[in-house]
Amino acid sequence: MHRLFLTRRKFLALTAASAVVPHLRALTPQVHVRLREFGYGDVRLTGGPLKAQYDRIFASYLALENDRLLKVYRQRAGLPAPGDDMGGWYDADGFVPGHSLGQYISGLSRYACTTGEPLAYAKVNQLVAGFAATLGSDNHPFASPVASTTWPCYILDKHEIGLLDAFQLAGVEQAKELLPRVVRGALPYLPDHTYDRGPQSPKKAPYDETYILSENLFNVWEVTGDRSYFDLAKKYLLNTEYYLPLAQGKDILPGKHAYSHVISLSSAAKAYLVLGDPEYLEAIQNAWQMLETSQRYASGGWGPNETFVKPHEGKLFESLTTTQDHFETPCGFYAQAKLTRYLLRFTADGRYGDSLERALYNTILGARDPDGSGNYFYYSSYHPLAQKGYYQKKWPCCSGTLVQGVADYVLDLYFHHPEGVFVNLFAPSQVRWSYGGIPVRITQSTAFPFGEEVRLHLEMPGQAEFSISLRVPFWASRPPELRVNGKSVQDATLHNGFLHIRRKWKDGDTLDYTLSRTLRVEAIDDKHPETVALLYGPLMLAAAAPPADLAEIPLDLPRSLRPLAGADSVFLYALPQTDVQLRPWFTLQDERYTTYFRLQKAPA
Repeated sequence: MHRLFLTRRKFLALTAASAVVPHLRALTPQVHVRLREFGYGDVRLTGGPLKAQYDRIFASYLALENDRLLKVYRQRAGLPAPGDDMGGWYDADGFVPGHSLGQYISGLSRYACTTGEPLAYAKVNQLVAGFAATLGSDNHPFASPVASTTWPCYILDKHEIGLLDAFQLAGVEQAKELLPRVVRGALPYLPDHTYDRGPQSPKKAPYDETYILSENLFNVWEVTGDRSYFDLAKKYLLNTEYYLPLAQGKDILPGKHAYSHVISLSSAAKAYLVLGDPEYLEAIQNAWQMLETSQRYASGGWGPNETFVKPHEGKLFESLTTTQDHFETPCGFYAQAKLTRYLLRFTADGRYGDSLERALYNTILGARDPDGSGNYFYYSSYHPLAQKGYYQKKWPCCSGTLVQGVADYVLDLYFHHPEGVFVNLFAPSQVRWSYGGIPVRITQSTAFPFGEEVRLHLEMPGQAEFSISLRVPFWASRPPELRVNGKSVQDATLHNGFLHIRRKWKDGDTLDYTLSRTLRVEAIDDKHPETVALLYGPLMLAAAAPPADLAEIPLDLPRSLRPLAGADSVFLYALPQTDVQLRPWFTLQDERYTTYFRLQKAPA
């Protein structure tokens, strides 16, 4: 029989260690983290499409009215509750009342720490204080007086991350004080065991979502030092139902709710950091491999109708005509980005950076902006003649993950380790850190994903020897060119998908990195190699305003495409009556589009 995640001897040893120093590093001497994330304040975007969306989303959430966000909590507490009703999921009689308040606080805290914007700091303080005033003597943390019908685990984990980020990133001391109160107030309503969501799960209690609860409880333990949160986090890990079969290499994804089971992998990753059991790492690596090889659309999205499909049965192809709900976009990207960042930290393997890049440029970056009244982009659609729209209800779950996922762009760009810095994504940006006591700032200049040139410019008061490691994308059609101060570099080494250059750097040094893109096609699944998406570098291209029958016309792809003059990453395909324009999916706005095409059969 496969061993359990923690043997009794290992558990007793870890318990004894924690009695002395109840913090993460006392429990994980065997866990090797190869890369570390930069802090939110260490990186900033300076231009390009990521920055443009980053700024728009920030402005949208800054504009949310505090009274409206707090209204359902004040109503439940019997306090004056000014402001308009939110509507949709968020209302007192909505699907999950007040469900996303913690996520809004979390996202705004991340923005505050990155941008230094006083309005963001003030808004976080006001929301935390307003929420605190509603808890009452029983510390009731839910917007509904009958918490058993409002998914208490689902809401608690969002409260936790909001308060954790408010304290750690926005400096709100009151948020730390509230953490024990909020958990204590939620405890009477929490299930006595974890739940795994399946197709027969009821929509109300006792059904709940515990998937990321453990990750956040471990984080609460780290902040407070209170061992009870550590024990509670372990209680809600999906060990038997989910992580153990994955660690054994069993593909148990088909039929499971897609977002829930990917975000749950963040709890497994956190458990690996805290408990040190390698089976958690095996579980998330195996799950990622299953996602990449049998569940993924060309965009990097997965989960038609929010459900994983049976592999090797042509189910992704079937989904092109049976649903319009192909990828739960902000939620799914948030889960995917968290998973791939964990895996990058554990392995320093560039394939995880490839996965993050694909999903970022082809899913969340193309989401429609919220309209200010509660309408949010939810599903990416890949059926013929699709069109981007809003979810049918206001303030859905994706309204919470949208601000968190976009605020996290600064975490996706760079990582560091004792030998230097890793460049994971290519976007106009700056990163600052100290190496050997010398402050270093690297400015990345590029038009990417439009164009192939990336320049890094170093600013530092002295000299220091360290490595700069640049991801070599899987889609690069030939080895990248590398130049330092205009001179070709011949001694760079390639390892795990990153090109490493180590030298003594000085103020004013420049590193130029040239990538090469090519057009390629990618089949929808292994049963339908003739149905393909078109990609250019990391970008999935879609036919904008196409003929109604385009998906049925055999096309000579990519050979018969020609670039549109003056428009990078835009191509034309000549049909008898018209030219069809193929553009990056993320640039599409209101026009209809087609994503998958039929290939012409090769001549015999």
